[in-house]
Amino acid sequence: MLRRPLAYLWASPNTLLGLVLCLAAFLTRGRGSVVDGVLEVHGGIVSFVLRRLTVGAGGAAAMTVGHVVVGLDPERLARTRFHERVHVAQYERWGPLFLPAYALSSLWCLCTGRRPYRDNAFEREAYAAE
Repeated sequence: MLRRPLAYLWASPNTLLGLVLCLAAFLTRGRGSVVDGVLEVHGGIVSFVLRRLTVGAGGAAAMTVGHVVVGLDPERLARTRFHERVHVAQYERWGPLFLPAYALSSLWCLCTGRRPYRDNAFEREAYAAE
């Protein structure tokens, strides 16, 4: 009975960062809804961030920050939902340590000649679960 609230609490520092993205999206005509306990937001400045300020050619369709998933549009949010929910579970497991652990995994990949995004341990877990 306490597991769910504790998971939200443990991930909350990251979720607060996600809520900042939500606020920016809503102030720039973005829209959102809650799906299975996760706030999904699309449009507005979020589209610019995902297209221009993410790693990889062409940007990203979606990105998870705690219990917030930002995406380009509703279709891409739906298409990436399972992958992004794996990241939500990772945030629940790692809590405030998730972002540093993710960055270290990418750095390790870069230093060992692997791809910092695709070979990142957290991304491998999400892609394997698809």
